[in-house]
Amino acid sequence: MPNELELRKFVAPEFIFGIGAQHLAGRYAKNFGARKVLVVTDPGIIAAGWAERVTDSIEDVGIPYTVFSEVTPNPRDQEVMAGAEIYQSDRCNVIVAVGGGSPMDCAKGIGIVSSNKRHIVEFEGVDQVPVPCPPLICIPTTSGSSADLSQFAIITDMQQMVKIAIVSKTLVPDIALIDPQTNVTMSSFLTASTGFDALTHAIEAFVSNAHSPVTDLHALEAIRLINANLLSTIKEPDNLDLRGKMMLGSLHAGLAFSNAILGAVHAMAHSLGGLLDLAHGECCAVLLRHVIAYNFDAAAERYQLIGETMGLNLRGMFFEEKKSAILETIYYLQKALGFDRTLGQLGVQRSDIPVLASKAMKDPCMATNPRRPKQRDIEVLYEEAL
Repeated sequence: MPNELELRKFVAPEFIFGIGAQHLAGRYAKNFGARKVLVVTDPGIIAAGWAERVTDSIEDVGIPYTVFSEVTPNPRDQEVMAGAEIYQSDRCNVIVAVGGGSPMDCAKGIGIVSSNKRHIVEFEGVDQVPVPCPPLICIPTTSGSSADLSQFAIITDMQQMVKIAIVSKTLVPDIALIDPQTNVTMSSFLTASTGFDALTHAIEAFVSNAHSPVTDLHALEAIRLINANLLSTIKEPDNLDLRGKMMLGSLHAGLAFSNAILGAVHAMAHSLGGLLDLAHGECCAVLLRHVIAYNFDAAAERYQLIGETMGLNLRGMFFEEKKSAILETIYYLQKALGFDRTLGQLGVQRSDIPVLASKAMKDPCMATNPRRPKQRDIEVLYEEAL
């Protein structure tokens, strides 16, 4: 694990947090010199009315726009390429993303292709985007992906059937407009899925071998906020105070993982999501405790701090008792959120596992896992979750 004085960089966008932030999209588009805006969203966000609020604010400042909404959950490479074509043909010069991780990741992909003139799958990996993207404004409508803060874009490569991770500081949005009001239309499943994703971001960032004192602060605060408020938010979906705490938790988690990166849970979840088009947060929920058990000895003190932040009193316990208590707490939350299906029940076959593990091993997130796995280790973790 690194010491506190090792060199570390920390990147973050400008962000505005609070009720009404979504209405500032037009003002910022104008500040960025927009002549025409490409608004990237999805049909669900249009139906919920959030896209219209954003386009109204763009109209209010007299800027024309085009809406691109052909975005599916786990956005696909061809959707990115189609959006980039519209961006070019409509002579747009600013991108506004409204939605969860899918529209925001798709918008980032459109920006990459528009500036670099190559197919999106060619940018997989770390620091592979040479030309900066056009100005990007993100308005998140979930409390989970933190794509509005991060230097990540996750795109499904449909030829390889795998989610690829593109990591570059050129993908950090120019501004994030974070408005808790946009969360009240989320379903309980989406609230649970995105919330567990944010919790996993924070846990993996805290034990990452690239963590720093700054990312640690954000990771622990995210764990505290999400653990304390996720179940209550599902019970009271219209409670803006709870929605605000969850969005704040997601914000802290995003600042942590964007800079400390992630680990085996996300590498394995990206592989799963690419093969079977599963909900990312549910994949994380099914995998997390198995990965913690595998990693525990390599980062025991850090996992103990995570347990204490989640409210456990571990004083006086032996090592194995602490480990069991932490794993039980994670499993309790997983079950309470309804994520008690196994990978087998989600559609994974035993014969899929070697391919899943091979793809997970190549994911950039695996490089910062606190324990260096071999492919067979990852196969065993998938088998345990089966």
